Amino acid sequence: MESEITLQITLIKPTPGVIYGLQKGSGSNYETVQKQISSSDDLTFKFTVKLKGDKSKDNLPKFSGSFVQGPTANRFVYIDIGTYAGQSDTIWSRRLKIPLTGITWKDVDTLTSGSMLQTSDPGTGKDGGPNCATVKPFEGWHLNK
Repeated sequence: MESEITLQITLIKPTPGVIYGLQKGSGSNYETVQKQISSSDDLTFKFTVKLKGDKSKDNLPKFSGSFVQGPTANRFVYIDIGTYAGQSDTIWSRRLKIPLTGITWKDVDTLTSGSMLQTSDPGTGKDGGPNCATVKPFEGWHLNK
């Protein structure tokens, strides 16, 4: 079975004046899309991932597509920040890893036309700069209609 599902990431109160964007592609062959410069508002990124696997054989769905990064068992999505997002007038060069782990077949089965899985994560780190590395604690993905 192969299909697509829609995911939405919301960054809560990201560091102002910094460009954030969704990484499409990997390694040195990537581009940053959906670029947004932060103010005091939350930022939202909406995209699709390919869903693979067989419910009768696989405990969890498998994800692929141009936004998906990492090994099969630990897939994630990158948010590029500052210079990684193409911003030249900033001191920030960071990436934020949003895990795809925790999405179950039950989550996928709850999706209907027009619905998606959504996560909200802090946009600012403990140092006051953009949040980076793997989101901790990660609150997971939830149905958003």
